[in-house]
Amino acid sequence: MNPDELTAIDVHTHAEVSAHGHASLDQELNDASSGYFKVDGAHRRPTLPELAAYYRERRMAAVVFTVDAEHATGRPPVPNEEVAEAAAANPDVLIPFASIDPFRGKAGVRQARRLVEEHGVRGFKFHPSIQGFFPNDRLAYPLYELIEETGTVALFHTGQTGIGAGVPGGGGIRLKYSNPLHVDDVAADFPHLKIILAHPSFPWQDEALAVATHKPGVHIDLSGWSPKYFPPQLVQYANTLLKDKVLFGSDYPVLSPDRWLADFAKLPIKDEVRPKILKENAARLLGLARPETPRAPHTAPPKG
Repeated sequence: MNPDELTAIDVHTHAEVSAHGHASLDQELNDASSGYFKVDGAHRRPTLPELAAYYRERRMAAVVFTVDAEHATGRPPVPNEEVAEAAAANPDVLIPFASIDPFRGKAGVRQARRLVEEHGVRGFKFHPSIQGFFPNDRLAYPLYELIEETGTVALFHTGQTGIGAGVPGGGGIRLKYSNPLHVDDVAADFPHLKIILAHPSFPWQDEALAVATHKPGVHIDLSGWSPKYFPPQLVQYANTLLKDKVLFGSDYPVLSPDRWLADFAKLPIKDEVRPKILKENAARLLGLARPETPRAPHTAPPKG
């Protein structure tokens, strides 16, 4: 992957259906989230090859992942290996993340190591509300240790979720797990862990900004919302204190990068900050940025 040839890097896209047609969400939750995001459910589930073609057409790269919440939902995820294999087949546009249910325990840690070492996975997605755990629960700490050790990224859903919205009882999904302040404990206990707080963290936007400004390893992605709805303080911090730590993400396929970018163009983002958010920050965080060619040391001409 050559970042110089890309127009943007989308750090938040979902593999919602496997090659065999299996979906990790049941139909009720899928239909509810489609209604929440106002997307056509019939066209919501691109295959991984279709997702790759979609981003290649736009000269963008995409981080792609499934969500493993089998302990809470009873449904197996789209296989992590399938996501990684699709990325290996499309290395110019797809960047593989994985998802491991923290309730898998030691077996999950072994799986995570195998995914990094044998499949080239670059990070791990956690969705505390769907998976049903607080990020600072020691249950997940062995996974964080592995992620920190391997230099990969931990991406946490934060804030409200469209999954379960409108379903009686929210489909049993509890919002409390996704307060970004719980991730602050993780960032303190794993100071070298690279972390992304996904989404404008409604109703905890100020908490997310506080964590990201206080902990050097914490970043924020802007996925899941049209930029025209971003809280003013998020735009202010993205333009100033967090200009090197804010990342473009769409949440495709529930929100298209086309719509996101069109609305982002209308925000009062400084010209020098815009390319950081769209590509440069992600390239650096994911290790995609090309190293600068070292200059030959300067030597003075010989005298005489």
